[in-house]
Amino acid sequence: MTRSPFTLAASVTKALPGAMVIGAGALSHGATGRYDSAVVLLQDGTKVVVRAAPVGGDAEAERELAAETMALRALTAGARSRLGFRAPSVLGQAGLGDARALVVDFLPGYQVDAQHIPAGDGIAPSIGRAIAAVHALPTSVVRDGGLTVRTNEQSRADVTALLDRAIATRRLPAALASRWRAATEDDALWAFKPVVVLGHVDASSFLIEDRESGPGVSGVLGWHGLAVGDPALDLHWIASAPEASTDIYAGYAAGAYRTPDANLHARARLLAELEFAKWLVHGHELHRADIVDDAVALLDGLVAAVLDHQQAPLTAAREDLDIAAVEDLLSGVPIPPISDAETSFQTDAYHPDMLSLFEANELRLADAASAAGRDAASDGSGEVEADGDIDAGDGAEGAEGVDGADGADGADGAEDAERAEDAARRDEVSTAPIDIAAVRAAADAAAESATGADAAHATETPGIAPASRAAVRVSAGVESEDEATVDDAKRATRAAFRRWARTPE
Repeated sequence: MTRSPFTLAASVTKALPGAMVIGAGALSHGATGRYDSAVVLLQDGTKVVVRAAPVGGDAEAERELAAETMALRALTAGARSRLGFRAPSVLGQAGLGDARALVVDFLPGYQVDAQHIPAGDGIAPSIGRAIAAVHALPTSVVRDGGLTVRTNEQSRADVTALLDRAIATRRLPAALASRWRAATEDDALWAFKPVVVLGHVDASSFLIEDRESGPGVSGVLGWHGLAVGDPALDLHWIASAPEASTDIYAGYAAGAYRTPDANLHARARLLAELEFAKWLVHGHELHRADIVDDAVALLDGLVAAVLDHQQAPLTAAREDLDIAAVEDLLSGVPIPPISDAETSFQTDAYHPDMLSLFEANELRLADAASAAGRDAASDGSGEVEADGDIDAGDGAEGAEGVDGADGADGADGAEDAERAEDAARRDEVSTAPIDIAAVRAAADAAAESATGADAAHATETPGIAPASRAAVRVSAGVESEDEATVDDAKRATRAAFRRWARTPE
């Protein structure tokens, strides 16, 4: 016995205090047949839907209605704004005898049976995009609402448990038992990312409206299975819409925020085939021979299709490409155009200021090596005077008192020391960072020494500008032109570095 629309309308006034009911009628959509339902017109012109478990009690229907209430309340305003279609909103609840009546807002639209969904643009891709929008919702919507969350392994365990129950009836064909067992044991098939799913969707879940751009989904019903789980749960019903399945999948792929996993189709086919196993288990547990016989007939038809290769394999796709296939794949990769943009390696490691420090350090080390060489030479060939002249007499006296072999050894040792020092300097420069503080202190000392030498030369040669001192030394025969030019370059570098080092930062 079912309740009349007027009986259901009476519960609306309890659920919505102050509401005035002016009409009620049978609901043409939005019910799975498990509920007593009606559409009620209120005085302000609003239409609402009232739904309750049938008279006499139906525990499963009561549980689904409670789950629907929780799911619709979990859909926050932010989540609903991301869907692109409408979902019912809970307006209130009221007691109705031994049951509870749920009142939600009315969603307009019409429904299309799965086998009548047309191919091409329009309804089919719109349904795919609607499913993708649900799958794109944040999983926090489900978690925060206290709804079910299933991992990959839990989803596989659910399928395995159903298969075991079907095998236990002893009416499941061996070919299907082997086919489904291989699928449950294939790890790659279950390597998917869990998403928000409707869970119990079918063609009747989608409300269609005609628009200027064509028919499309305006609303979705049946939210009692809202959970986090396998996306294939919302796609397995497409097997009952063979003409539109390709376009529904295309719409789903176009609307998905990530690329669907490669084995989504295979898992959806597995879940579609397992609907026959559910029917078999249902009849067996109710001891209904008519249901069991009907399920066995359906399973036998499926076996024939599998043996006739009309059903694709359920295991994960493993396609190994040969060399020719790889070459064909690479040949299809477009070659990017050559850009005129600057692509050279750029770095600030060679900032001009840092480079000047490096050059100053090089000159300092070179001067030190040169001084060491002159000191080594003076040990064997006489005393080097301050003005660069060598006292020949002292050198001769030193030569008389030095054994020839010892003198040669001394000269060789000086050359070896100079080469070792030069190698160490190059290694230090190539591998170690420059000590800025030490270089700056050495530069100050070198600059002060150079300034003092310039002042002494200016005193010795009054009226001669520093720029012409090289010419004076060359004309006096003290230095060659090349040596004088190099010395002036070194002094200019030291003076420039000294000015830079003393410039406030």
